[in-house]
Amino acid sequence: MPPPTPQELKKLLLSEGLEIYRTLVDRVMLADRVRDNLIMDSGVSVLSQDGSLGIRVVFRAQACDFQGESPEGLFGHARRLGQPGQLRGYTEASTTVVPIHDPGDKTRVLDTWYEVAYERAIGDAAELMPELRVALEWPKVATRGGT
Repeated sequence: MPPPTPQELKKLLLSEGLEIYRTLVDRVMLADRVRDNLIMDSGVSVLSQDGSLGIRVVFRAQACDFQGESPEGLFGHARRLGQPGQLRGYTEASTTVVPIHDPGDKTRVLDTWYEVAYERAIGDAAELMPELRVALEWPKVATRGGT
């Protein structure tokens, strides 16, 4: 049986009580409710591509939190957050440098995020929900005192 489409995944995730941040062609990005009236990207997505199902988790270190550190050092902080996932079969899929621009002045960069994405193939929808709940619990942003 082929994996569910992103629209079918969205319905499944909503029926399980999860909130959706955004639906893209190949993935459904889950939301993290920060306050009653504010949701944000949780860093966790369900992938449905190339005939398979998977989970993607993005960890980041923000340059403003680690003044003077090299890009490799910042990626290292993000990778440390991904270690619990590696123990569960997640592998590093990509790294990204994301400049955060001032909304009032697009020429001004306020911060830079160093992101490391990990992915894991999932056998079927029955395996999906328990693994998603685990991934949603992981801290996604490195802190000076933590990692």
